[in-house]
Amino acid sequence: MRKLNLRQLILLLSVSTAVLILANTFYTSHKTQRDLLIAQTLEANQAYASKMANSIEDFLSAAQQQLAFAAQDVLLAGNNLEKLGHIANRLNEQTDSFNSVFIVDTSGVVIAASPEAVGLFGKVVMSEGAEQALRERIPLVSKPYVSVTGRLLVFISQPIIDAQDNYLGFIGGSIYLHEKSILYSLLGRHYHANDAYIYAVDSGGRIIYHQDAERIGEVIVGNPVIEKVVKQQTGSQYLLNSHGIEMLAGYAPVPSTNWGVVTQRSLEATLSGMDQQMLAVAKYSFPFFIFIVWLVWLVSRWISKPLWQLARSAEELDEPDINTQISSISVWYFEASQLKRAMLRGLAGLNKKMGKLNLENITDPLTGLINRRGMQIALDEWERQEQPFSVIVADIDHFKRINDEFGHDVGDRVLQTLAQHMQAASRPDDLVCRSGGEEFVILLPQTETAVAHRVAERLRKRIAESICPNVNRPVTLSLGVASWPCGSASIAQVLKNADIALYAAKDAGRNQVQASQTACE
Repeated sequence: MRKLNLRQLILLLSVSTAVLILANTFYTSHKTQRDLLIAQTLEANQAYASKMANSIEDFLSAAQQQLAFAAQDVLLAGNNLEKLGHIANRLNEQTDSFNSVFIVDTSGVVIAASPEAVGLFGKVVMSEGAEQALRERIPLVSKPYVSVTGRLLVFISQPIIDAQDNYLGFIGGSIYLHEKSILYSLLGRHYHANDAYIYAVDSGGRIIYHQDAERIGEVIVGNPVIEKVVKQQTGSQYLLNSHGIEMLAGYAPVPSTNWGVVTQRSLEATLSGMDQQMLAVAKYSFPFFIFIVWLVWLVSRWISKPLWQLARSAEELDEPDINTQISSISVWYFEASQLKRAMLRGLAGLNKKMGKLNLENITDPLTGLINRRGMQIALDEWERQEQPFSVIVADIDHFKRINDEFGHDVGDRVLQTLAQHMQAASRPDDLVCRSGGEEFVILLPQTETAVAHRVAERLRKRIAESICPNVNRPVTLSLGVASWPCGSASIAQVLKNADIALYAAKDAGRNQVQASQTACE
């Protein structure tokens, strides 16, 4: 198979780089715009929900004030039914606050009502709102309930109390939830009418306003946004609605009633138009991309000759006269000159770099500790020299929980932090190794078991008292200690004894040190 020449390789590499950069630019731009649109929509929905919640709060406060003022008029009217009826009519007709108004005496009898068509004048009202008002005798906003007229409504009431603090009944107004009411006037339709909507719920998750009137009165279960807003929380989040549609929701509570207002817009609607925008960007970027390809092709021919010569020389680095060959290459621009100098310097430092490469092969890239291969090399050398040593095997307790709860990135930072503590707590001649996963090994030359046990205990306390990044609970170690030589046991058996001691520490409750109980015979 014919290989690419240097000019073709430069062209291919440059074009590939340009394509990758262009693709990355589009991806980054798309993701950035997507995240920005989502963040802006969440913020706007939360702000809109808060505004509507404040409007409802202000309305309820104003409605209570209207009822309180009317209650004083009721006291002045005494038992004059005509005046009482006029008060009820005025309260009902002067604003859109209520669908109906009632004045009720202490026995629950309606002594005035507006409109009169509700047909409750002179009757004892048995609704939840009326009974609650008669029972508690304080200003109230009821939960939604079905009235004696069969309507789903909310009842706002104000007690009537004379100058001698005698309770004379109450005056109240109803808001019909399935009919045109003040909630419709306050909430109306969201400004993205076709793609988003706003709804309100009571403290039990029952819908008290929705642009789809058929859903009013429905109790929503399992919706995380509703669960938060009925707990009087304010915020925004992504969720799947009851139809499986991705939504961006903002929510805010109405403190005085424990109601909540939710504003939602579909993710699809939020991101609509972005793809067309990206296509427009691509359309205008393509001619520039073609120009770049042509320019790279032209330049590749221009620079190929000296680079081709250097590349040929790179293939013959084992030749005895390679330094002379490289030195004789004529380079006429800075990059080629630097490459020529780098190749000459590279030849001089090749052995040094090979040594560094060997070091990298025995080093764990995550923690910077000696890896299992390097540990085995050290153990083989100590065995050859008959060097006594103790070994500490350490394992992070419940490390899987850390990865599962906080993610593998946090788990990696925990491993790095523990590695730093181990290196800081070790002596210059000690070897700190990562044998795999969350398990570490510390080799202590010329150290007895008792001394190693104390070292392990100090390390255990140091880790338990330290704070690992992004983990909101202590991270602890279980450790096992063993020593070599141990009778006729091999080094592999001693390492196994340390592992057995480690598992004994875990079985005993973790976060402790156990020394090997295996007898050395």
